[in-house]
Parts: sequence; C-alpha cells; structure tokens
Amino acid sequence: MTASTATTLANVVASPPSGRPKAVVFDHHEYAASVILRGRPVPWDNATAYAAFFAQAQGLLRPDVALLDLNRLYGHLTSGNIRLETAMAGRPRTGFALRTLLGDDDLNRAVLDFVSVFAQTARQPVVLRIPSPMAWLRGTHHFSGADDTSDLDADNAENASMYVSDWLRAFAGLPVAGLLLDNRTPAGASGGVHVPLEAYTPIANLAGNYRWTLGQLDDDQARLQGDAAVGAYIPAGFWLEPDVELPPGDFYLGEIPSAALPEGVLARLETLG
Repeated sequence: MTASTATTLANVVASPPSGRPKAVVFDHHEYAASVILRGRPVPWDNATAYAAFFAQAQGLLRPDVALLDLNRLYGHLTSGNIRLETAMAGRPRTGFALRTLLGDDDLNRAVLDFVSVFAQTARQPVVLRIPSPMAWLRGTHHFSGADDTSDLDADNAENASMYVSDWLRAFAGLPVAGLLLDNRTPAGASGGVHVPLEAYTPIANLAGNYRWTLGQLDDDQARLQGDAAVGAYIPAGFWLEPDVELPPGDFYLGEIPSAALPEGVLARLETLG
C-alpha cells in the first residue's frame, strides 16, 4: 500500500497555491539558519525541532512547496561515521559504495524517521531533493580507490538508479508531491558526462507508481518529466541587489544566500507576486 498526495509538484507549477503568477521553490536553508538560528546549530538530530525551524522560514517566505534536501541530512548523519565509511570502501567495484550507503539499516531508519516527521507536519506540498544517481555516484566513487570520476559513464548512472529506486521505496507511505534529482555541477568541479532524466527508468517508474512528480535540476534549467514547463533559477544576486532581473521561466527555483538582509528579501519577494 502506498500513500499519494492529491497535490503534485506538477499541479503546483500549473496553479501555484501561493497565488503568485509563477510557482516558486525556495532552498532557504542558509538564509534561515542565519536569520532564525543566529549561529545556533541546525537541529538535524531533532526532527520536531527542525520541522518547527523550517515552518518558521516557510511562514516568512511563503514558497509554494516545502523542499527538503536529503543530501544535507545525509551529510550530517554520515559525518565521522567510520563504520559506514569502512563498509563503503569494502570493494573497489563501481557503485558498491553508493549501494552500501543506501542499504545501511541504521542510517535508513534515521532518515525515514526524520522525513516522516517533516512530511507529516509540513503545511505545503512536500518535495524531496536528492542527488541524481550520477551525482551520488560521483560523490561516493572515491571510496572505490579511484582518483577521479572520469571513468564514470551513463551506464554506471543507470545502474546506480536501481539502487536509488530501491532506497526510495521506504518513502512510499508518505505524502510526497515531488522528487527532484539534483544534477547540477558543484562549484569548482568538472561537469563530466551529462545523464538525462530519461535514463533513470527505475526511478521514473517508481515515481509514476507513487504519483510523485519527477524532475531534474541541470546546470541551465529544471524540468519535470512529462511536462513542458521549464524551471529557471533565481540568481543569488536577485536577493542582494534591487536591479537584478529574473530570467524567463515557467516556474522559479532559488537558493536565498545567508548574506541577504531580511528587508531586502521581503522587498524582492514582492516582485515575485
């Protein structure tokens, strides 16, 4: 039995619940940590406290969805975990480290508990953001003993998508509106092989079964599977300077920088409608 949500990310893009002309998806983590927490640590170890912190930021900014970045959560939960790192380095086979990461029972239990609290308390449709299979493969490939990721190709990414889809089944019972695969090139990194969303058939099939809207964030734009709408990225400078204009797009995604001033952010929100 799976749980679905009547509202999907595609529905949100077509008819933004905020009433704005175009839907907005905010990653406000850095900004909210600066403005709300003021130097205190992000409460990753207390899902209820994190949900309250997140809800406060949502109330200030009024995005159309509640975006949860699971890569950040994983970064916190795996930091200093020598047991897990040793297991991930157990074999040099490509993809072994990622499969081990996503198959760790203790970690999966902690992640599911956290996401469950988040999804069940969010007031907006929940969208999960995870690394694309290729991005996750690149991020874990060094555990195989490789010096770089130049040997990774589309076939490796396709295989990795099977591990990711199996892992995603844990969220079947939660009210999730969409899943975004983050395929953007990290700052300072080389782009490598681009793998289109269509290559990730196991994930697409799972998302279709669960009625999640599936999308991919590439360097130039975001797009949703089976939808003509194109998402544009709000430049970081938009939040810092009043004369920075929005690029064309059918909906917007933006990361609000920690250096942005609250009064400036509120003023810029007005220009979004």
